Order: sequence, then C-alpha cells, then structure tokens
Amino acid sequence: MKKKVLILGVCSLLLCGCGKIPTLSNGDEAVVTFKEDEMISANDFYEEIKNSFGLDTLLNMIDKHIFEAEFPDEMENGEAYAEAAIDQLRTNYETEEELLQALQYYGYQTVEAYQNFWYISYMQNVAIEAYVKNNITEEELQDYYDNDVYPDMTISHILITPDVTDDMSDEEKEEAENTAKEEIENIIDELNEAKDNGEDIETTFAKLAKEYSEDDDTKDDGGNLGEINIGSLDSNYDELIKAANSLKDGEYSTEVITTELGYHVILKTKTGEKASYDDSVDTMKDAITEDKLNNDQSLMVDAIRYYRDLYELDIVDSELDNQYSIYMNNLINTYENTSSNS
Repeated sequence: MKKKVLILGVCSLLLCGCGKIPTLSNGDEAVVTFKEDEMISANDFYEEIKNSFGLDTLLNMIDKHIFEAEFPDEMENGEAYAEAAIDQLRTNYETEEELLQALQYYGYQTVEAYQNFWYISYMQNVAIEAYVKNNITEEELQDYYDNDVYPDMTISHILITPDVTDDMSDEEKEEAENTAKEEIENIIDELNEAKDNGEDIETTFAKLAKEYSEDDDTKDDGGNLGEINIGSLDSNYDELIKAANSLKDGEYSTEVITTELGYHVILKTKTGEKASYDDSVDTMKDAITEDKLNNDQSLMVDAIRYYRDLYELDIVDSELDNQYSIYMNNLINTYENTSSNS
C-alpha cells in the first residue's frame, strides 16, 4: 500500500543524538544556548531554514523516499554511482580538508551531502527513464522498428580527416574542411568512372581505401568494417549504417557522409537478417526513451509529478506547500518554453 509523504520535522533530524536537549521556558527545544539561559529554539530555527533552503532539502527527502520505495533494486547502484563521483573529485585534492573546503564553497557542508546529491540524482534519472519507457505506445514501437531498426550489414569505408588544429583561424579550419570534403568527392568520382568502365567496384574500392583512407585500422583491408549495426562501433559509425540502409549490396554512397571523424564514402557488400520485433523491443524502448528525453525535457517534470501523485504527496506546512506550488509552476513553464523553442 502506498504511503502518504508528509513533511518530516527538520528539527527532529538536526537535533537527534545523545544527551538531554535544553528547553526554553515555554517548552520549546533549543538548538543553541547562550549565557543567562538565552536560547535559539528549534521552532525558530525551523522557521528560518524553511524560508531559505528548506524546500530544496525537503524535495530531496521526498524524492529519496519515493524512489527508494519504487526502485529498491537500484539503491546499491545509486550508492556506487555516488561513491564514484566523490572518488573522482578526490583526485583533484591532496587532502580531505582541501576536498571539504571545495565542497563547502559549492554549498555542500559534508562529503556525505555531496554523495547524497549524486545518489538522489541517480535514483531520479532511473525513475524518469522508467516513467518514459512505460508510456511508450505500441504504435511508437512499430514505427521505430519499421524505420530505425536495421539488419546487420557488411560495410567498407574510406575516411578523410580534415587537417585541423586548435591554433587555426576559422577561415583556415573551413579551408581544411573543404579540402577534405573535396578529396572524398574526388574518390567518389573515381568510383563512378570505374563503374562506367565496367570495373569491379569492390576491387576498386579496396584499392582506393588502401591509397587514400586515413582510418589506419581498416585501410589495408580495403576499408572493411566487418558486419556491423547501430551501436556496434563508435556512435559516429551509426551514420554509416543509416546511409548503408538505402544501398543495395555492391553499391557505394554517391554523396559525402559527414561525421565528427571526418568525411566518408562507403561500400555495402552484404545485408544480413533484421532482428525480429520481439527481440528488438528492449533496445527500441531504450532508444525511444533517450530520444524523447533529449527532445522534450518537460517529460522529466511529468515523471516527477507522476511519482509524487502516486504517493499522495501532502505537504502539511502551508508555507512550504505554497513554495512548492510556485516552484513546480515555474519548473513547468520553464520546460514547456524550452520544448516549444527547440
């Protein structure tokens, strides 16, 4: 049964410990005492912090409670993720004192607070992805299967990398890019000429790859990348798969293919079988989820609202509840504007 999430008394968390807690004459517990029995009460402290960083702290507590209840199997992964984050940060500092000083500069009073931030971030991402994935329709899956799931293909390529360096001017970089692109265009012209002359394209392609390609791993093997598919190699090669899908076996690309690696021409030599719909469902859901979150960040807000509604979130403190309403409205408006402008 789902539990209602209520505000936890902040002072109860801050004041727990051994020993007797001092009290004021009216019975309020104290967090600070001064001479002559003067004190700062827990109630005053609570009222002060809730109007500064109280909402942030509360939302972290809310999300931690909900996401641990929804995804208990991910808690260990979240802890490992947070531990890795602090270990990575430690490499930048010689002592724990320097590390703590850096964390305090960014608003984290303890190492544990920093780890908690990454832990909650991890659990939040798990929850958001699960929400989006669970709301993918059969129509979306079928459309993705028809248009974006490819058979394995055996492909060769010739790569020309622009001779660009960081110290070049924009004009020099553009000139280097154009030179590399023109070289690929010339290679395509040679392939066209070989085709017109009735020469064997695979033999010609292999010869050109060995002569011109700047992919040292494949050039001596005729540019052969082997049998690949989306995700088989570096993501840059996914563009080659997409381009090859429109080619018949034995055909080469007649338009320059551009990736972050440079400029390519490809030859498709063999088309394998396309994976079945059922075998592709999990990978399709992952890909659709990633694409949706990249293109519509308002889904993150929808997901958070969904889980909080599921757990019947009820912020009892009226001031914090009002802060929460304003915060959520601003968040919704921000992401809606971001999505509409993208």
